[in-house]
Amino acid sequence: MNLNNLSISKINTLFKKKEIKPSEVYEQVFEKTSQSESILHAHLKIFQEEAINNSKLSDERYLKGEELSKLDGIPIAIKDNINLKNHETTCSSKILSNYVSPYDATVIDKLRKCGVIFTGKTNLDEFAMGSSTENSAFGPTKNPWNPDCVPGGSSGGSAAVVSVGSAIASLGSDTGGSIRQPASFCGVVGFKPTYGSVSRYGLVAFASSLDQIGPITNNVADAKLVFNAIKGHDPLDATSIEDKSVQIPKDKTAKVGVIKELMEDGISEDSKREVEKTIELLKAEGNEIVEVSLPLTKMALSIYYLIAPAECSANLSRFDGVRFGLREPGETSYEMMENTRAEGFGEEVKKRILLGTYALSAGYFDAYYGQALKARSLITKDFENKFQDVDYLISPTTPTPAFKFGEKTENPLEMYMSDLCTIPANLAGLPAISIPTGLSSEGMPLSVQIMSPAKTDNSLLDFSEKIEKLVGFTLKPTLLEDSK
Repeated sequence: MNLNNLSISKINTLFKKKEIKPSEVYEQVFEKTSQSESILHAHLKIFQEEAINNSKLSDERYLKGEELSKLDGIPIAIKDNINLKNHETTCSSKILSNYVSPYDATVIDKLRKCGVIFTGKTNLDEFAMGSSTENSAFGPTKNPWNPDCVPGGSSGGSAAVVSVGSAIASLGSDTGGSIRQPASFCGVVGFKPTYGSVSRYGLVAFASSLDQIGPITNNVADAKLVFNAIKGHDPLDATSIEDKSVQIPKDKTAKVGVIKELMEDGISEDSKREVEKTIELLKAEGNEIVEVSLPLTKMALSIYYLIAPAECSANLSRFDGVRFGLREPGETSYEMMENTRAEGFGEEVKKRILLGTYALSAGYFDAYYGQALKARSLITKDFENKFQDVDYLISPTTPTPAFKFGEKTENPLEMYMSDLCTIPANLAGLPAISIPTGLSSEGMPLSVQIMSPAKTDNSLLDFSEKIEKLVGFTLKPTLLEDSK
């Protein structure tokens, strides 16, 4: 039985009918892990013994006929910047290589109560800073569709494990596209919820006003299931919002805006083609398609690369060798901290800390960070105004399909451009999803991105399910078949 082609709801039905057991599902998932890890390096830690024990406990619950969550017995991987009690949380950084979490993140606590089987911790760009997973201190993850290509980032490991079948779903974090971009590169679904709808408690902070935890799955229905399990107000997270979702009416055809600025220069013909194909399918179903202009989206990269590094500079100051993590010796406490950070942080993280510290420094705060905050508020207002006229917005998820290793490392601007289409949703706090739609001329996955107003997450997911059915993309990588 090929689990990659089954939704979580279908697997749950098989559990209830006793046609397959959670322990047998985990056995299949682990077999794919053992076959793929030597090629992909998608997991940093694999919880085999713990997962086997927990899957057998799930077997017993189903055998007793208990009323269980649909996620009970489902193997899910966790990005290694989300805390799991008694497990290492490294953020793919030397500075946290020996850190063992004493507590569970809120999302982990919620999934534990659902009976989820945690497969392990997945690889990422160090402290979630990157678009290719090449910045991990423990080596890069490779793309299951072509190991010569990057899986995207920063949640590259989380996307790769779902794509290859070594987890049924995974959790990632998205600060500027770090769920949606790798999901697109790996041909799976990636969903970034409305900012504040999912608790960030237990997520190691990169940029606190942008970070958001969300699911990576094989299909939209699974993303909806996981999202609804982890969402909700959390008093432990000051940025958490009340769960007062807004519904976009289902009983009418949708009005969809095509973002003009994200279909122009810098977007490959392959990426544009997928949007155009999806638009034609939506038109055929009676949906109204209009072109909309959001000129401030052209400033999104500049705004993001002032706000995110500034917040990272503040957040990463806690990693000083005093309380936890790596500690390098020094004759004074100042020298110890200096040595610890010099040895513990990678080049990309150092670059962003320096940029952020500069932007926040006396004499430059108003000119850089302050201006970026004002521009961000204008982008947010721009989206709010556009959503008065349309129900959803559509664009490519990424300007190009997955690129080769080393192709963009020498040119940071080219690397940062990978997040051109995804960053605006983070700046405005909007829900956004990446849906795989086809393959590039070189056989690599491509996706479209759909955005909707804040707090309309479930409406967005419902609409995305319709798009998914219209497009009918069901292809999976042949990595494991080719390696036999």
